[in-house]
Amino acid sequence: MFQDNPLLVQLKKKLHSKTPRVEGIIKSSEKGFGFLEVDSQNSYFIPPQNMKKVMHGDKVIALLKVEQNRDIVEPEKLIDPFLKKFVGKIKRKENQLFIVPDYPLFKYLIKCSKRSNLLHNFKHGDWAVAKLIQHKLKGDQFFFAELIDFITTEQDNLYPWLVTLSAYNLEKKAPLILQNQEIIFNKISLRKDLTHLDFITIDSIQTQDIDDAIYIEKTGTEELTIIVAIADPSSYIMHNSRLDCIARERSFTNYLPGLTIPMLPDELSENLCSLLPNSIRPAVLCQFNVSCSGTIIDDSISFFLGWIKSKAKLVYEEVSDWLEKLGTWKPFSQSISNQINLLHELCMIRTSWRKNNAVIFKEKPEYKFCFNENYSVVNILIENRRIANRMIEEAMIAANICAAKFLNKHLGYGIYNIHKGFIDLIHAEHAVSILSKFNIECNAKEIMTLSGFCAMHRKLDILSNSYLDMRIRKLQSFGEINICSYPHFSLGLEQYATWTSPIRKYSDIINHRLLKSIIQGEKSIKLENDILININDKKRKYRLAQRNIEDWLYSLYLNKNNCNTTQFSAEIIDVFKSGIRAKLLINGANVFIPAYLLHVVKEELFLDKENGLIYIKNIVIYKITDVIEVNLVDIKISNRNIIAKLITYN
Repeated sequence: MFQDNPLLVQLKKKLHSKTPRVEGIIKSSEKGFGFLEVDSQNSYFIPPQNMKKVMHGDKVIALLKVEQNRDIVEPEKLIDPFLKKFVGKIKRKENQLFIVPDYPLFKYLIKCSKRSNLLHNFKHGDWAVAKLIQHKLKGDQFFFAELIDFITTEQDNLYPWLVTLSAYNLEKKAPLILQNQEIIFNKISLRKDLTHLDFITIDSIQTQDIDDAIYIEKTGTEELTIIVAIADPSSYIMHNSRLDCIARERSFTNYLPGLTIPMLPDELSENLCSLLPNSIRPAVLCQFNVSCSGTIIDDSISFFLGWIKSKAKLVYEEVSDWLEKLGTWKPFSQSISNQINLLHELCMIRTSWRKNNAVIFKEKPEYKFCFNENYSVVNILIENRRIANRMIEEAMIAANICAAKFLNKHLGYGIYNIHKGFIDLIHAEHAVSILSKFNIECNAKEIMTLSGFCAMHRKLDILSNSYLDMRIRKLQSFGEINICSYPHFSLGLEQYATWTSPIRKYSDIINHRLLKSIIQGEKSIKLENDILININDKKRKYRLAQRNIEDWLYSLYLNKNNCNTTQFSAEIIDVFKSGIRAKLLINGANVFIPAYLLHVVKEELFLDKENGLIYIKNIVIYKITDVIEVNLVDIKISNRNIIAKLITYN
C-alpha cells in the first residue's frame, strides 16, 4: 500500500541522490568478482552478482556502498564500453550463434547474428569481426553483437596473424597495382651517372626490398668520402596518387614473425625501386666526408639525384665471417674487398666518435622464429648483431644526421625523429637522486641539456649496472616524430631525420620529396599534423600486433614441446603488485609469475613496482634485470598467457 506513496518515492530519490558515486574502469578476475579501478591508487571491490551487467574494461559510474564493513560498488551507468568493434571466435550452441571476444579475462558468450549483407555461413571455431550493439548496463536484457566480417577458420595455419591484424584493423596483403599507368617514372634531367662506381649492398640473405647502397673512398687527407645511395620510390609514386594514399595510410612495411606485409606493391619494393645487383636504378644520394677522428665535415654534405648500379649484394653473416676470419666465403673481387674494409673503417671511427660525443646503448639479442611449411614454429634462434650489421647501421646513422642538417639549413622543417630525454624537472631530479646512491653525481638541470644527458650516460656506461640503466630509462620520455628539428637525446644528437628506408617508411618518402625540392629548386610540399598522427598511430599498432603474434607463437610452441618440466633462466623485466614479468633467455618468451608462486607466505612478500624490487621478510631478494630460475606451470593459449613459478631463492 506504500508502493505508490509520493512521499516515499521522493524520500527514495533523495537518499539515492546522496549515495556517493565513483567513476572508473572495470577490471574482472577469473573467479567472477572484479574491481573498479578509479586511479593508480584506488580501487573498489565488485561482487560477482554486480559484475553480470558489465565487461572487463568498461568505463562506468558506480554506486559506492558498504557491506559487511567493506566498501563495494554497484555499476550504475555506462560511460564508454570496452567492446565496440572487436574480433572473436564463433561458438554454436543448440543452433544459436555466439561469439567469444579475443581478449584476456573475457569468457563471455555473447549472442550474435550476422549482418544481412554478410554471406559467409559461420561455423563453430570460425574467427570473425563483430560490433557490440546491446549492453546490459544500458538497460538491454542481454549483451548482443552483430557479425560484420569473416576473418578465417580455425583450421587456417595463419589464424594468429589474420586475427591479430583484423583486431588492429591492419592490412593483410601487399597493395596491388591496378593499372600500368599507375607506375610512370618521372624523368629528371639532373641525375648524375654514377654507374661506374663500386656501390655495394649488405642485407639479410632473403632481403629483396633493398633500400641502400654505399660507396667509399679515401682522400689524400685521410678523410673518408662516403656516398650513400637510397632507392627512389618517389620517382614512381606521384604525390596524392592512389598508391601514395595507400602508402600514407599504411605508413610502414609491417614486419611480423614469418610474414611481411609491404607498404608498397611488390613490383616497386622488390623490383623497380630495389637496388638489386647489376641493375641500373635511380637513387637519391648523399655525399659527405668523415675525418679520421669520426667527425662529419658539415661543409662536405651535399644531396643530389643519380643513377647507380650495385656491384654486389652481400650478406651480413658472410661479410661478418670474412672480417672475423671465419668460414670460407670471400669477396669475389679486390674492389669489393676494398669497399668492405673502408666501410669497416668508417664503422670503427664513427662508433668511437659516438661513444665519446653522443650516446650508445647496449645491444640485446634478437630472437628469430623458424617455421615449417605449415607456419608452425619449429625453433627459435638467438641472433646477435654482428659487425656487418653495425657497419651498415653506422653509415645510415651518419646519412640521417646529414639529412637533418640539410633539411634544417635549407627548409627549416621536415620529418624529424626526436627524443626529449627526461620528461620534466621532477623526473630529472628523481634520476639525480637515484644516481647519487650509486656515487654518480649529476645536476638535474644539466642532465636536461643534450651535453649533460650524454655525459650522464657515459658515466652509466663506465659503471655498467643494468638495474640502474633500467631505472633511469623508465624516467625518460618516448621517442616521437616532429615537423621541427629538436635534439634526439637517446642518440645524443642535435638533430636526426631518417630518409634511408623509403621503400619501408612513408616518413622517409616525405623527406625524399623535401630533399628533391631543395635539389631542384622547387616549391616544397606542406606538412600537416594529421600525417604525424597517422604515422605514430600505425607505429603503435604495428608494435602491438607484433607483440601479440609473438605471444601467440610462444604459447603454441612451448605448449607443443611440453616445456612444463624444463627449467628456464629468465630475466626479470617488470614488477607489479600482482606478480612479476620475466623473459626466458633461451627464446625470448615473456612469462608472468603471480605473487603466490613467488613466495608461499603472502604477508612476507612485498612487490615494489616503482623501484622494481622484490622483498621477502623485508629483505630485497630480487630486482629487475636479475636472472632467476623458473618452471612453466600453465600455458593459456586462449589469451596467450604463460604462467611460471620461481623455483627457489637463497
